[in-house]
Amino acid sequence: MLGEFLENVRKKAPLVHNITNYVTVNDCANILIAAGASPIMTDDLDDAAQITAICAGLNINIGTLNARTLPAMFAAGKRANELSHIVLLDPVGVGASALRTDTAQGLLRELRFDVIRGNSSEIKALALGGGMTKGVDADLADAVTESTLEPAVGFAKEFAQKTGAVVVITGALDIVADGSRACVVSNGHPMMGRITGSGCMLSALLTACAAANPGGVFMSAVAGVCAMGLAGELAFARMSEKDGNASYRNYLIDAVYNLTGSALEAGAKTKWA
Repeated sequence: MLGEFLENVRKKAPLVHNITNYVTVNDCANILIAAGASPIMTDDLDDAAQITAICAGLNINIGTLNARTLPAMFAAGKRANELSHIVLLDPVGVGASALRTDTAQGLLRELRFDVIRGNSSEIKALALGGGMTKGVDADLADAVTESTLEPAVGFAKEFAQKTGAVVVITGALDIVADGSRACVVSNGHPMMGRITGSGCMLSALLTACAAANPGGVFMSAVAGVCAMGLAGELAFARMSEKDGNASYRNYLIDAVYNLTGSALEAGAKTKWA
């Protein structure tokens, strides 16, 4: 079943509009192409809403906020909502500064999101309206482990119910939740934390998965999280002793490019919670 959600991305090739940070914009474009989707990047107010109108999904990432791109996020989001397009929020670093927190909270108030993806600290700060995060990384105190899994799942479900979005909390263990169910994914590799952009790439991929499967956003999110984690495992298995994190990033994109629906079915590590 999970394989169908990935294969639908290749069959439908959804056009995904990304208003994302300039650190990882190229990686987001490449992961979308690897998955079979088509990326488009624009963050100018005069362009964003019109571009969103021709896309199936919108990925809003607040990683490198500036005054010029903020209005474009809101304009594109409202247009996507009007057209019932898929919209994802990646609240990078929310809680680390007033600008990030206020922006994320404003987006959450004014727009309807189908998916919200972040690490444990970011989702906690977004849900509670503040707090402190370790830059763009999760604080160890917020990490989801086997011992903290039950309350973390409950928190994710509650936030999903409040927002109406599928909430994806990523880390060593990933949680995908809506208001009534949750799936815990244990795919992935620690090397994914040694490159910049693995989370941003996942958000782009999740937008494509949901855009290709608009009637099954929850399961498309599970498939996307499993696919990225499995690709991380496959990328590490390919590394030689001379390879470093730059090679790993390329291998990760290659692994998504070569991943089939049947391989995803065989390699997904999930449990319902």
